[in-house]
Amino acid sequence: MCGIVGYIGAQEATPIIIDGLKKLEYRGYDSAGVSTISAGSAATRRSQGKLVNLEKLIAKEPISGTIGIGHTRWATHGRPSEINAHPHQAGPVIVVHNGIIENYLQLKEQLKGSGHQFKSETDTEVISHLIESKLKGKVGFEQAVRLALQELRGAYAVCILCEQEPGTLIAAKQGSPMVLGVGNGEYFVASDIPAILAHTREMIFLEDGELAVFRWGQMAISTVAGAPLQKSTRHIDWSPMMAEKGGYKHFMLKEIFEQPRAIRDTIAGRLREEEGGVYLEDLQLGDAELAAFDRIYVIACGTSWHAGLVGKFLMEEHCRIPVEVDIASEFRYRNPVVNDKTLLILISQSGETADTLAAMREGKARGARNVAICNVVDSSIAREANGVIYTHAGPEIGVASTKAFVTQLTALYLFTIRLGQARRTIDQSKGRAMIAALVQIPALLEKALELNPQVEKVARHYMNARDFLYLGRGINYPIALEGALKLKEISYIHAEGYPAGEMKHGPIALIDEHMPVVVLAPKNSTYEKVVSNMEEVIARGGRVIAVCSAGDAEIRQKAEVTLEIPPGGDDLTPILLSVPLQLLAYHVAVLKGTDVDQPRNLAKSVTVE
Repeated sequence: MCGIVGYIGAQEATPIIIDGLKKLEYRGYDSAGVSTISAGSAATRRSQGKLVNLEKLIAKEPISGTIGIGHTRWATHGRPSEINAHPHQAGPVIVVHNGIIENYLQLKEQLKGSGHQFKSETDTEVISHLIESKLKGKVGFEQAVRLALQELRGAYAVCILCEQEPGTLIAAKQGSPMVLGVGNGEYFVASDIPAILAHTREMIFLEDGELAVFRWGQMAISTVAGAPLQKSTRHIDWSPMMAEKGGYKHFMLKEIFEQPRAIRDTIAGRLREEEGGVYLEDLQLGDAELAAFDRIYVIACGTSWHAGLVGKFLMEEHCRIPVEVDIASEFRYRNPVVNDKTLLILISQSGETADTLAAMREGKARGARNVAICNVVDSSIAREANGVIYTHAGPEIGVASTKAFVTQLTALYLFTIRLGQARRTIDQSKGRAMIAALVQIPALLEKALELNPQVEKVARHYMNARDFLYLGRGINYPIALEGALKLKEISYIHAEGYPAGEMKHGPIALIDEHMPVVVLAPKNSTYEKVVSNMEEVIARGGRVIAVCSAGDAEIRQKAEVTLEIPPGGDDLTPILLSVPLQLLAYHVAVLKGTDVDQPRNLAKSVTVE
């Protein structure tokens, strides 16, 4: 979850590292630090809290050097504090680390027995002491790192400096993301692409068990054990400006308004409108293989899990195949029924979600094939998957997912068409109709975004509510779950999402005149049932905020407030419904004064279990 940046070259390292950490602060923001080496001596600055605190400290106490490492932290071991902030130093060894070292307590006791003294509560400090212990064995810096890493158990991405070899930077990866940037006689290291995109678009993605050694103007990549590797660079098309706010007050609002563009980019080049077909360039699964599967598991976490629930409705309806949707952190521990006739669909914005990656590996070990849906090119899940459908959302900086979510829904819709063709459940005529509906969605989303001023007024009216209830039916019930999640994670108001028909089996007891109930009531096959459920809420004094189809006079008469979306067809209504719910959560959070882009206790990329 933490952010790492490293640099070696001819420029001052600190400004480059700080700039990179700003791009990664969504990954963690309870403390931060930078270390550089100049004239053979290291200097470190660390501070608790957000990155601005570190910037203020460095302004008062500058450090210099053309080689350095930096870190922004999301606490796993030890409370947020300056002493627990990275980098950690033991003797001449300085380390930043992302991940969890599972055997750190055992190693710590061994090192204490050898006279090592620890200052922090972190597992990371163990790495620096372990490398220092190897250096005392009269081996060089690089070999000391290799020996130490082979004793670690768990997940790590590390950047390491050593005062004894002040012109060397070492990076290594096991289970946590690490990307290398290749410049003109300079090198960059980061835990995610946006951190270094302003400096280079030529990237190398380290795999598990790989290590990179940088010396002035030189880079060598090998396995941790020492076997040399040849790896080619990958050109990244993202513009650095795609990761900036672009005049919006928050990244989240910018990303909400980018959703029409994100969907256009996700479908671009993939539609065969005349044929009624879909081309997925990296799917790597042919018609015969797709037709042979007899079960699908969709595996994801959080918002991506909600997207998977929508995908279940789509695939079962149009492809006539059983689909189960699993929370990734549960899948690998429940002995699932998986074999070579099973397809796993893994959904992850970052492509680095630890639980989803572990579930994919569990399924592969049992013989299942898999397809990844993710937003980050060459991420761990994308690299290990049999096939991948990239969502071209561009960098998503706000911790609460918005444009990544709707592009995941778009990718699932595209895959449904492709799977239905292979299984002969979607013919050319039906495929054309489905594609025609999808092509209209970006324009309809732009229309839905015009609700923004109205939603802000609604937010002002309901912002002091203690609880919210969100209700939906059928394919839209997962959007009720997603709407509730958005509100709770950025405004800290308790919210629950429920299938509307399940309300009377418990949640109805909560409804009174103080309870806002957001009812998703577009005109579709479950419309009459949803209206009946809404009547039950009204009868108990609930304050109904209805999200409905444009021009619905019946809903206008019944609900306290209506937010009207353009009609987009049953299958794609979940995308349109998402916009007013995202905006409602955003405006409530802004009015309450919470940190919209970096809500407390959350991080963007969950790379530990």
